[in-house]
Amino acid sequence: MNKIEEKYYIAWLLNVKGVGNKTLSKLLSYFGSAENIFKSKYESLNNIRGINKNVIHNIVENKSEDKVKQILNSLEKYNIDLLQKTDVDYPENLKHIYDPPMILYKKGIIDHEDANAIAIVGSRKASAYGKYVTHELAKELAKRNITIVSGMAYGIDTIAHQTALDHGGRTIAVLGCGLDICYPKTNYNLMKNIQNNGAIISEYPVGIQPVAGNFPARNRIISGLSKGVIIIEASLKSGSLITANFALEQGRDVFAVPGNINSTGSCGTNKLIQEGAKLVTCIEDVLEELNIKISTKNDDIEVDLSETELEIYNAILEKQPLHVEELMKGYKWNMNEINGIITILELKGIIQRFPGNIFFAKKI
Repeated sequence: MNKIEEKYYIAWLLNVKGVGNKTLSKLLSYFGSAENIFKSKYESLNNIRGINKNVIHNIVENKSEDKVKQILNSLEKYNIDLLQKTDVDYPENLKHIYDPPMILYKKGIIDHEDANAIAIVGSRKASAYGKYVTHELAKELAKRNITIVSGMAYGIDTIAHQTALDHGGRTIAVLGCGLDICYPKTNYNLMKNIQNNGAIISEYPVGIQPVAGNFPARNRIISGLSKGVIIIEASLKSGSLITANFALEQGRDVFAVPGNINSTGSCGTNKLIQEGAKLVTCIEDVLEELNIKISTKNDDIEVDLSETELEIYNAILEKQPLHVEELMKGYKWNMNEINGIITILELKGIIQRFPGNIFFAKKI
């Protein structure tokens, strides 16, 4: 077999049952390299204090060139790159957190611009309000060429990624499974597009399924990649709050979007604000706190509105989110007239319709 790079021996070790970052660190401190561990005998491994005998047995049982070849073949099959922490394209922000991944599996490109990345995470069951806020914040970040990091889950995560792509921005998805698996399956096309306009990464090898226990560890990578984390809609038991806690431990800024005090989906974000998270009403709140000064791509649309169009636009802007039936209260128009005007406003790009005939207005 041709000379194998150190990082592939590290990947082999991390594929052994019972070997995690802490055990690997102990082994590397003793042997100096993963290649030396691969070549060591049982007696040498058994001399190391603090390592379970079953783990040593598993390492010995898995010491074969075929095991390493299997890793190389699987990476080649799925076109996955392997990054070691010492590699130049290993994300700089991630190198300096507590317990950074020894190995990252990657599809796509990590760019130097990702040093200013901002994470957006939130509820899988996003409300119309949450969807709107996510879209607006992600759009403004994309317009400023700021990379958006998220976890590709349903709801807030998916909207954040998709909005970045729709506005020509970069985005990074951190998965809680191997990169040969799309989770959730409905995000297959999104996953492909992220790969082509950013990167998808994971610390989990090929074949690892998205089991619940993987996601808390995944969340430390989301926050670790970012300069700050924006939480949009989260219940008191939301995984997004785990991401917020990791962010604080890593010295990252935590931002939260306030929500309805009667909504369980906003209890987590409102509690974060009570505890000191920075309240977000617009993207400038985030950029000013992080001292990020980047020019905006000017893709705003100038529109001419009739008196009636302007009146309905202002009504939605003032009270959003607003149901279509609310527009009929206090106005002289019937439903058909209002629907016609709303359609015109949608075509002009200043009104967005969400499920349930709920509308939001974009600021112009």
